[in-house]
Amino acid sequence: MTTVREIHVAVGVIFREGKVLIARRPDHVHQGGLLEFPGGKVEAGETVQQALVREIFEETGLRIAPEALEPVIEVRHDYGDKRVFLDVWEASSAEGIPEGREGQKVRWVEVGKLADSDFPAANRPIIRALRLPRQYAITGAAAGVEAYLEQLEQALHSAGPELCLLRAPELSDDTYAQLAAWSLESCIANNVKLMLHGAPSLLEQFPGACGLHLPWHQARQHSVRPVSGDYLLAVSCHSAEEIAHATQLQADFITLGPVRPTPSHPGASGMGWNRFQELVAASGVPVYALGGLSLPDIAEARSRGGQGVAGISFWWPST
Repeated sequence: MTTVREIHVAVGVIFREGKVLIARRPDHVHQGGLLEFPGGKVEAGETVQQALVREIFEETGLRIAPEALEPVIEVRHDYGDKRVFLDVWEASSAEGIPEGREGQKVRWVEVGKLADSDFPAANRPIIRALRLPRQYAITGAAAGVEAYLEQLEQALHSAGPELCLLRAPELSDDTYAQLAAWSLESCIANNVKLMLHGAPSLLEQFPGACGLHLPWHQARQHSVRPVSGDYLLAVSCHSAEEIAHATQLQADFITLGPVRPTPSHPGASGMGWNRFQELVAASGVPVYALGGLSLPDIAEARSRGGQGVAGISFWWPST
């Protein structure tokens, strides 16, 4: 049996005025004709930052300082005839005017207009990571539905998250549905995207939501993605096995924790940042760190390969 060697590829996401630089792959190469982010193979003896600085200059003429690069995501993908490890980094400062020095067409594109079908399959998690915010706000406890709505309104106005999860496992299905209807109205009015927590049927009731977050006991019941690609799909994970299952479901992102001990899970020890980093490296999807974290922990989560942090305390009003 022939072993297919994994190719380490440095990928650069270059931002300028809210847009990212993309190029079209030449027709004669692997995945030819599709779009790609600039970058190339990491050569022996190079760091990924050195490879990106070299490749981006060779391909586009742009100059980037190695210290300006920040990690985005690591993606491993098997095309059958080729296995790639995409080591993705971003930069918001690059000197020069880009040009296709290898005959490729280059242009700036808004992140919201990046389409999966225009890129090789391995790029799907990259596009998700670029579209997702650094913080994932989760609703906390409240003394009844009316108090829930009052606290939600307060949190939306004071914290202004981009993405919010309506999590209320203590409520009955009917009460949660009532709360979801009112919460969706508030989130839309405040330009906040709302994720629902529970079974896929919730999206049939509330198609205006942006997606569904499956708790693990729901996720384990499915073997294929249970919602259409028009919606985001998230999964709560706590182990490598659960992450593998979420990947099988083609989750757009996951939450992983607890990283630190939390009052909501007394007696449960946190996995720590080192274990979090190990699990993220093997995940291939955007991962939010969860458990005992606050907004200042975003930098640590990012340095460990995570998308950012998810949680309640950093935005939800205390009762």
